[in-house]
Amino acid sequence: MRKELFVVLAVVLAGCTVPSFGGSDHPETPTGQDAIGYENGYWYDDPVSVTTDDGLNESERAAVVARTMARVEQVRDLEFKQSVPVSVISRAEYQNRSGGNGSGGSSRPQDPWNDQVWEALLLIGEDSGSSEEIDNTLSTTVQGYYSPSRDEIVIVSPTETPQIDRRTLSHELVHALQDQHFGLNGSAKTQDTQLSRQGVTEGEANYVRILYERRCGDGWGCIALPDRTNSGGGSDDGDGGNQSPSYNEGLFTVLYQPYVTGPRFVDQMRSDGGWSAVDALHDDFPDSTEQVLHPEKYPDEKPVNVSVADRSSDEWSRFDHDPVGDTVGETSVYAMMYHNGQVDGDRYSYESEISAGWGGDLVVPYRNGSGGYGYVWETRWDTEEDAREFERAYRAALTEEHGASQPRENVYVVPDESQFNDAFRVVRSGETVRIVNGPAVGDLSEIHDPAR
Repeated sequence: MRKELFVVLAVVLAGCTVPSFGGSDHPETPTGQDAIGYENGYWYDDPVSVTTDDGLNESERAAVVARTMARVEQVRDLEFKQSVPVSVISRAEYQNRSGGNGSGGSSRPQDPWNDQVWEALLLIGEDSGSSEEIDNTLSTTVQGYYSPSRDEIVIVSPTETPQIDRRTLSHELVHALQDQHFGLNGSAKTQDTQLSRQGVTEGEANYVRILYERRCGDGWGCIALPDRTNSGGGSDDGDGGNQSPSYNEGLFTVLYQPYVTGPRFVDQMRSDGGWSAVDALHDDFPDSTEQVLHPEKYPDEKPVNVSVADRSSDEWSRFDHDPVGDTVGETSVYAMMYHNGQVDGDRYSYESEISAGWGGDLVVPYRNGSGGYGYVWETRWDTEEDAREFERAYRAALTEEHGASQPRENVYVVPDESQFNDAFRVVRSGETVRIVNGPAVGDLSEIHDPAR
């Protein structure tokens, strides 16, 4: 499923080019084949007679969906091949469907392999599993989704009275358009490549939505936006004041990156080569979030292939998992450093000196027969100074944010009261920083013996 998360800040596209819409120079009905900007009896600039305050009845919804499809076509310069069913559900119903209800339950089984990946990032600790945290974050923040397997859109109403947010609808319709022309069933093996692919799919959907919204303020009559003030789901244009979010904000920072930096990446591709260059992205996705965050690095600057030698004792072993490890990438490093107090400024800028020198990484989870878990996280950096900067920041996160003591050189122990109460070994060699984690200091060499 392609899911849209809550828009918690304004996304600014510096220098973004607004396409020409050609005014209203079109016939009342298209001749011959269906025309771009016309769907199910509605041109993109036709009015629709609907009342939004009490929700939309079936005929009103059909009209809004048809005109929105026509407008998405007009902005994107791409024709829908078929109509897309749209339904509206409440947030409570969405949470019931997804199994994430914010009360500690999770629809997915526990995933200790993935738990270690998120623990390495100091974002999800041992007091809660990654499946639980991801489900809870999505159940709180998702506004709607498109299901490629069912070829349908589901809108999560932002109010108790079922309503359609035009921004969510246009975003999800772009996913349907992508699926009809390029397919959306591809898979990514690592966290970083999943996010980089979403930098295209979610980035394009948000990009088109932003252009759509600009037209709503400059010539198009658009249905009113729902009032989210008392919806319980968050704010569209701010950070919710001083209220703490009801989800893991560090995790959200990772998940939200494609929606923020993806539109800028897509805008750059379109500025260089038009919509055909955006089409081509679906056949040649970025190799890393580094390329999405820094479009000038696409497509030539590939991530370094990092491998971790297995130097564990008989007591410890790698998970039987394909792939053996996970690459978290520049986005996740940034989120970790921001969430752990090492980066200041705008959380959603995704720019920091600490993360910008990322070259490649690999997290390899380990376990023993006694229910213990650990990992080896090896990171590669563009320069030795980049590696030093990351090393210093990671050590500072352990001591400043999690109260770690340092019983000996390069070894840290986080106390029991922290959700990351483990032992850590942090070592830099040239452009490489290796972090080894285990339940206790004595486990570190059992998991990865540097002398082997």
